[in-house]
Amino acid sequence: MRDLISTIKIQVNEKIYVKDPETSTLGKKIIKESILLIDDIGFDDFTFKKLGVKIGSNESSIYRYFENKHKLLVYLSSWYWNWMEYKLFFATNNIEDSFDKLKKAIIIVTEKIEDDEATKHINESVLNKIIISEFTKTLHTKEVDEENKEGFFLIYKNVINRIVHLIIAVNPDYPFAKSLASNIIEGALHQHFLRDHLTTITNCNENISPTDFYINLITTVLKK
Repeated sequence: MRDLISTIKIQVNEKIYVKDPETSTLGKKIIKESILLIDDIGFDDFTFKKLGVKIGSNESSIYRYFENKHKLLVYLSSWYWNWMEYKLFFATNNIEDSFDKLKKAIIIVTEKIEDDEATKHINESVLNKIIISEFTKTLHTKEVDEENKEGFFLIYKNVINRIVHLIIAVNPDYPFAKSLASNIIEGALHQHFLRDHLTTITNCNENISPTDFYINLITTVLKK
């Protein structure tokens, strides 16, 4: 599956960026180092000035690719969810049993992410940590409705809707497929966060993963 994904160019809504960072060495360096820097200092303290120092380039050169750091975070999130959608497609495409297919999808979207060496300038395991900690900041803004109209979150919604279709295939009578699917996607991120930082309010730990929780949940809810 990794070889197949490596042959596909991840497409991100062109309205998110000024210039496609995938088209130049500097652009790819901006993406690579921004992921590492956000992971290191957090998105709130992240600035293009600090990134410029990190990549050895003028701050103005970064603005040629992204209007502001919010758009950069939206770009990183869009790239991640696009990558995740490809993983879902390839991992579930040849599974016939509807419940087995759903279980595999749950594993893909809730498991701990390992770096995919096929993408040299993006460390997916570090990007996953950013998605866990910072993804809600792409949505919880005053501009979310306008950005949604512009299609900024289309890929994210595609991932959720892919899970929705799998839930319906297992139990077409279940009335809350969309709520369950979106809860699985965002809830898994939250459970990973709690496991790492607020351990007393989650059952997830070194032995119990968010994947275990959500497999148990869909089995309990859908297979009656």
